Amino acid sequence: MTATDPYDVIGIGIGPFNLGMAALLDPVDHVKAAFFDETAEFNWHPGMLIEGADLQVPFLADLVTFADPMSPYTFVNYLHKQNRLHKFFFFNRFDIPRTEYNHYAQWVAGQLGSCHFGKRVTDVKDYKKEGEQLYEVVVEDREAKVIERYFTRHVVMGTGSVPLVPDGFDQFPVEDVVHTSQYLCHRDTFDKAENILVVGSGQSAAEVFLDLLQRQHSFDYRLHWITRSPGFFQLESGKVGQEIFSPDYVDYFHDLPFEKREEELPNLYHIRNGVEEKTLHEIYDLLYHKSIGEDRAPVTVRASSDVESIDVNDNGHYTVTCRQWMEEKEYRIMADKIVLATGYKPNIPGWLEKFSDVMEWEDDKRFKVTRDYRLVFKDDRPNNFFTITNIEHSHGAGATNLGLAVYRNMKIINEIAGEEVYPEQSGTVFQSFGTPEESE
Repeated sequence: MTATDPYDVIGIGIGPFNLGMAALLDPVDHVKAAFFDETAEFNWHPGMLIEGADLQVPFLADLVTFADPMSPYTFVNYLHKQNRLHKFFFFNRFDIPRTEYNHYAQWVAGQLGSCHFGKRVTDVKDYKKEGEQLYEVVVEDREAKVIERYFTRHVVMGTGSVPLVPDGFDQFPVEDVVHTSQYLCHRDTFDKAENILVVGSGQSAAEVFLDLLQRQHSFDYRLHWITRSPGFFQLESGKVGQEIFSPDYVDYFHDLPFEKREEELPNLYHIRNGVEEKTLHEIYDLLYHKSIGEDRAPVTVRASSDVESIDVNDNGHYTVTCRQWMEEKEYRIMADKIVLATGYKPNIPGWLEKFSDVMEWEDDKRFKVTRDYRLVFKDDRPNNFFTITNIEHSHGAGATNLGLAVYRNMKIINEIAGEEVYPEQSGTVFQSFGTPEESE
């Protein structure tokens, strides 16, 4: 689109959030949209698509259902089109395999002409011509090696997150010191290891540990699992507790002062982090079976331990220095392969820095975001810059939750369209947040 015929919205990044937006915008004829992603095709966390691993939200949290259950892009319609509906009926579960969610999303992406892969957004600029204010989006076609320029009234930044690797831990060969995001890419190189260390205690760490534990009988390695947390805790899955992943809670959280929001996030750790009960049970049962007839299984599990450094020893293996922070004592683990389940950090594009002086900030790292996901600018610009990246401080623990992704997209689409294309709902949960109204 040219400056005289711009898009209504351009989405930067095509993860589940922007893919869902593209699917919901597909039938909206009066909103012209395009979405760009630098990868060659949609592929959701391919390094962690371990066989047997499930999505942590029910299948109703697909790309569109909460906004439009009659959409052709629902997960149920995907099953129907793939001739899998009867199989899923007998599967008889609310959660679905992670690999199937990825396949479903690829199926949706393949039908949307607004989604363009192999296109890396290298810059976004303010553009003014003849009194109209737009955004100019500069895109590199990674195959053709050409620069393209597009113009749009609104932008949605959905650049997601990138692996968080501790300082100094990225200097080793990636096949030896592996972040969980790349686990399956390098798993075959683990087979000849003598000692394997998994660091972390969230769902990803547990899934990797379980996978290695299941494969241990075929290979002769010792397995270590450590975490800085005081224990290997179960994810809180109580139904009332899960209601924080609702539009009503987001309304409440967003209205709190910034300082109160900061205080609240750690209190929700057990709801948004931890390991599913099913995974912990599988790990314990397997450890129990491995211990029969043995003084001690070739496995070490230890909490309250920080990894302080990794060094190459004289044998070409790794010496990992750890600190048991409760006892304030150091110890060392010898390892050939190390898996870092150290989480992710927001992926903030470098070009966003040019807007920093005209944006409002909560603190020196976190920008101010409205309830409907708009960045707040000091100038009263008519064109919105939406973000679904780096919003935990503004929208709470559910900022990256797939169950809220559709609601986010509904809010943004309605703002762009200037009308309620998708009716928004309130009073969606039994729980009430905040102080009661006078009428109560």
